[in-house]
Amino acid sequence: MAEYVDAYPELQRDLRFFPLGVDNPRLLTHAQIEHYNERGYIAPIDVFDASEIAGIRAYFDDLLAKAMAAGWSSYEITNWHKHCRGVWDIVTQPAILDFVQDLLGETIIIRHSHLFAKLPGDGKRVSWHQDASYWPLSPSKVASAWLAIDDTDIENGAMQIIPRSHLHAQVPFGESAPEENNVLNQTVAEPERYGDAPVALELKAGQISLHSDWLLHSSEVNQSKRRRCGLAIRFLSSDVRAFNGWNQHSIVCRGVEPTGHWADHPRPDGELIPRKADGEQLAAHGWVDQQSAKPKGVR
Repeated sequence: MAEYVDAYPELQRDLRFFPLGVDNPRLLTHAQIEHYNERGYIAPIDVFDASEIAGIRAYFDDLLAKAMAAGWSSYEITNWHKHCRGVWDIVTQPAILDFVQDLLGETIIIRHSHLFAKLPGDGKRVSWHQDASYWPLSPSKVASAWLAIDDTDIENGAMQIIPRSHLHAQVPFGESAPEENNVLNQTVAEPERYGDAPVALELKAGQISLHSDWLLHSSEVNQSKRRRCGLAIRFLSSDVRAFNGWNQHSIVCRGVEPTGHWADHPRPDGELIPRKADGEQLAAHGWVDQQSAKPKGVR
């Protein structure tokens, strides 16, 4: 497999890991923030109780059914916070933002949201990759919150991570082989070369994990008869800049973003779900925004 070290060599991004954390955190402990910076993640974090997550699950049950009826796959609900009031309300929940603020500070911006729903028997996996490798952003000050909508465990394809791999920042990657059945399209070979042994982030519904955009992670095929559904929310600090139009789908959740670089989408009026049609037209309106940067650049 040919290996590359930059999916966007023309952009001259700052491909380093930047430690996060505020001096006086309100919810996260100093030990948790140190764990994030040294090992690349924090998990599990209790956010929603059983009643609250049941309501969220019921909403996504309905949204997913309507989306698939309109021609979308269970992995294509990306940036729907721009069009669906229910998604906007969940990604901007203060219960999540309060934890993220302890990493990013007073100003919190959502770059994008992405629902990952692994259905029993769908045969899909997410190969080992780094989020930041896909994203035309710089500097790399992004923290991902992964909200478990269903209970997630090894059997139904829980996310696995390589602790400390984020300290390497960008590592070589190749284009995924068809037989991987990868939801995305980049694969990092022999990920344990870059950190500790894999750790499975098994979460109960209503819990979140937080992880660095440079942390190597993956998830295997759902081998169970249960769905594994989670919502990934990508938060960043106000000094991050986007290229290639990746600043158009954002929400300024807290604080001030005086430059106008980041869009600030208001709460939608309702629930808009179009039929999947022409890809370019949908992409122009923010309906298609997967991590689809083709591997290229310096080998």
